[in-house]
Amino acid sequence: MAQPDDTKKRRASAADVKSPRRKERPKRPKRKASPRPKDPDGSDDARLRPAAAIVPPQSVAGRALTLVVAIMSFLACLTVGGVSVVWDAADAWQNDLVREITIQIRPTEGVDMLREIDKAVALAQEFPGIDSVRALSDAETKALLEPWLGEGLQLDGLPVPRLIQINVGDPAELNLEQLKQTVSRNVTGASVDDHSIWTSRLSAMAGAVVAAGIAIMILVLSSMVLSVVFATQSAMAGNKDVVSVLHFVGAEDGFIAREFQRHFLMLGLKGGVSGGVAAIVSFVIMDMLTRQGSGQAGSDQMSALFGGISVSLPGYFGVFGVVFLVAILTALTSGLAVKAHLAKVD
Repeated sequence: MAQPDDTKKRRASAADVKSPRRKERPKRPKRKASPRPKDPDGSDDARLRPAAAIVPPQSVAGRALTLVVAIMSFLACLTVGGVSVVWDAADAWQNDLVREITIQIRPTEGVDMLREIDKAVALAQEFPGIDSVRALSDAETKALLEPWLGEGLQLDGLPVPRLIQINVGDPAELNLEQLKQTVSRNVTGASVDDHSIWTSRLSAMAGAVVAAGIAIMILVLSSMVLSVVFATQSAMAGNKDVVSVLHFVGAEDGFIAREFQRHFLMLGLKGGVSGGVAAIVSFVIMDMLTRQGSGQAGSDQMSALFGGISVSLPGYFGVFGVVFLVAILTALTSGLAVKAHLAKVD
């Protein structure tokens, strides 16, 4: 009987004959991982590319609308500058009229005109708040009447009223009603004119100019808003498929509206800044031309009416306000138009 160890050896040799060993496959070399794209700052983490904008940033409609917004902003800024010039001129006129009072003495039979003039001057000088009192001379009175009556006037033969000019230092300190009563009671044929009628007319004129300027700005900005609405509808029509897909896959109306608002906000800023800069350049050129044309008839008349035709600091602040308002209006208008369109789609 064979030994157990010999039996195991025979079985192992038989198994080796029946099933030969498989040859091992050569290992393939490992592929090297492709390097990741690096950021401009040299870091290994690649940033995700920003998604493409729904509204194309460069389009013919966008450039045309930018030009329209620039023109509207320019007109609105010109309106603000014109209102500022007229308002400053009216304020200067009112200050001059408030600080100047006139006493008029009408000639009366049997009354010495020179004595009444001296009496009126003495009475006016006693009131607090008055800086100076001066009676107009015969030459100054003739100069006032020459445009209507011609040269060579003889005041002795004409019943011409005489004028006394009063310069007020502090209008709040002067008791005007008491001055009127004192002069009319003590001076024969005298009356005090405080130019209140002219002051009220100037106030009404300045208020009318401001109201007209506000109305013009409302019309200009309304035209701009309508242009933005039409441009928004055109942009949505050009991106109808994209907007529809975003809307039906569950994108919120606010997300789509913000995309349009971002686009039109930048558009409004470009147009508003362009129109504001053009208006400021126009103001500077107008001021320079007015100063260079001093001594000419037209320039002197404009200076007499409005003083130096230059926009004050509040006018320039108004220009910046118009630029900001234009940008905000374009963004809000586009967002509301998009939401209204998407509401119709629902």
